[in-house]
Amino acid sequence: MADPTPDNWRRVDDYLAATLLDDDPALTAARADSLAAGLPAIEVTPLAGKLLHLLARMTGARHVLEIGTLGGYSTIWLARGIPRGGRVVTLELEQRHADVARANLERAGVSEQVEIIVGRAADSLPGIAERGDVPFDLVFIDADKESNTIYLDWAIRLGHPGTVIVVDNIGRSGDVADPGSRDSMVIGTQRGLELLGSDPRVDATALQTVGAKGWDGFALAIVL
Repeated sequence: MADPTPDNWRRVDDYLAATLLDDDPALTAARADSLAAGLPAIEVTPLAGKLLHLLARMTGARHVLEIGTLGGYSTIWLARGIPRGGRVVTLELEQRHADVARANLERAGVSEQVEIIVGRAADSLPGIAERGDVPFDLVFIDADKESNTIYLDWAIRLGHPGTVIVVDNIGRSGDVADPGSRDSMVIGTQRGLELLGSDPRVDATALQTVGAKGWDGFALAIVL
């Protein structure tokens, strides 16, 4: 049996990706161009991207909300999982990141299905509600962890019964289980999970994972 080490976690991720995923030049280029532009290499892994894609297809999602665009890698996966006429609204704090994302989306052929809103997501979300967008069928939260409770509350309010919510990076290398943590990202993650566990508007679970991004995890919820 292989030792449970980060090198072996990455090796298994590489094997699974090579076995289950097709080579996609647009996705490969999106990651490469984001790195070349100096964006942090914190986008979802290819396997996690495919999971988001499949969730969009499984749920029949037509309208998707993504909080945290970065270079648009996960956005491409989501946009390719919705039908023609569907829409992904993605929120990004940094204009520079949004510019890289737009180029990546254009190359992938999904730019017409995606709207990027630049600014603090906590400020953008009320505006989305005010403009009367249809409820979202799928919400992916992958932004600053300190604001997870804000994002989750809005995800629920902007959804409908049956809306699926995915929250990334909940493992925090195991620190999420430390009640004495002073790390603001850990605390924000804990508060988000506590909301999911106590709010009667949702039913949720979470899984810890290991892989190319180390010891991590995600939460999965459905709006009731």
